[in-house]
Amino acid sequence: MTKKTIILIAFIILKFALQYILISPKYDLQRDEYLHLDQAHHLAWGFLSVPPVTSWFSYLIFLLGNSVFWVKFFPALFGVLTLLMVWKTIEMLKGNLYALILGATCILFSCLLRLNTLYQPNSLDVLCWTAFYYVLIQYITTEEKKWFYIGAVVFAFGFLNKYNILFLLIGLLPALLLSNQRKILAEKKLYFALILGLLLILPNLIWQYNNQFPIVHHMKELAETQLVNVDRIDFLKEQLLFFIGSFLVILSALYALLFYKPFAKYKLFFACIIFTLLVFIYFKAKAYYAIGLYPVYIAFGAVFLSNVLNTGWKRYLQPVFILIPLLLFIPMYNLAFPNKSPEYIAQHPDKYKDLGMLRWEDGKEHTLPQDFADMLGWKELARKTDSVYASLLNPEKTLVLCDNYGQAGAINYYSKKGIKAVSFNADYVNWFNLDVKYKNVIRVIEYEEAEAEFKETSQHFQSSAYAGQITNKYAREYKTSIFTFINAKVDINKILEQEIKEVTDYSK
Repeated sequence: MTKKTIILIAFIILKFALQYILISPKYDLQRDEYLHLDQAHHLAWGFLSVPPVTSWFSYLIFLLGNSVFWVKFFPALFGVLTLLMVWKTIEMLKGNLYALILGATCILFSCLLRLNTLYQPNSLDVLCWTAFYYVLIQYITTEEKKWFYIGAVVFAFGFLNKYNILFLLIGLLPALLLSNQRKILAEKKLYFALILGLLLILPNLIWQYNNQFPIVHHMKELAETQLVNVDRIDFLKEQLLFFIGSFLVILSALYALLFYKPFAKYKLFFACIIFTLLVFIYFKAKAYYAIGLYPVYIAFGAVFLSNVLNTGWKRYLQPVFILIPLLLFIPMYNLAFPNKSPEYIAQHPDKYKDLGMLRWEDGKEHTLPQDFADMLGWKELARKTDSVYASLLNPEKTLVLCDNYGQAGAINYYSKKGIKAVSFNADYVNWFNLDVKYKNVIRVIEYEEAEAEFKETSQHFQSSAYAGQITNKYAREYKTSIFTFINAKVDINKILEQEIKEVTDYSK
């Protein structure tokens, strides 16, 4: 085994280890993770929230036992593979051992550590961006036509994971047209590869068509409720924070792409990052959407610096570029990960407020970062719902109806009673089991709407009662209430059918 291989294995082991130790056991899974895990039980070529690939991994997690270990394993794996792709890119660019160590260090001690703690499409999205750029570098270097087809497969897999990878193509096309590499567009096999890619994503496009293109509705809703609060200046500030320890390396890459002769044929990557960021800024995208852009530039920068710092007094600067991401990881460790208790964060708000971490998607500041607050209260909600469910005389005729996908998914994940909660929110609107003739409803309602809905709904049942609420004051779902409605005076199933029809009518 070579020295280089031993070092790579060490980075991989450290990466896996960090992903598990950076989360305090005081936290549950995050809201989105429950939805993605539930998709394993409803496999399809598309979902309202995401394309199908996440559900495939969720099904694999389910087969492996559905434990938290496996939930966290796959985003960690995608992070490891991203590191490996950067390593292989550096090798492709003829980087030496120092370049490999520098690139791997920059990737390891970056925002990817935070991203790779969550079971969401984002980790795989970054991997697919990095892999696609690696394929592009391979083609530019070798001009072997097989890379067209490999690129088509990588892009299609990325598309079936998260539509965000479309921004990669939108940013790449003008960069390609303005560079000497536009000759690629005259290659016949490129268009055969495009057909292959289209065939691979076609099942999802057909699903979108058959379901009235819910992605359009989803994006419109996202723009109205979340992206409207995105500040373009904040977007640019956050780009600096994502890879703050690698800033000089990325800056070196941009310089090298313009002036370093060995990188002359890769010059299109300079325009690529500019165009892609402009597209993100124009659409007021969330800052983390652009994370997949940067790993390839770390590879370019690492190779350039390994050559620049290879002789004379400059050799003494080599450790400096490796130490910077390590040293900057220390404050990142203390702030960016859910490894501090909610009580600690509440007692030290200034540390988080100064970095804008307490500002949520609603544009307001809160006690905890949104992702952290989204990891609290779920076990409590499931436990209390289980208790209510078990107390009913006919639980098999009871519908557990939640306000949002986080509530429904958390109950389904932690329930010991086999509850299959649903909601009119997100994908759950398609997962109602209307074969059951419902007589009772356990209603999980967000606090602000609880009192009004309780009064409205009670009149349609013989009895109704308050059954509990989430008491964790740090949870985003704090005071979310549980009500029971027993022995319906109306046809619940008929009401559900009408509501589902209205919610899923995306033609409006």
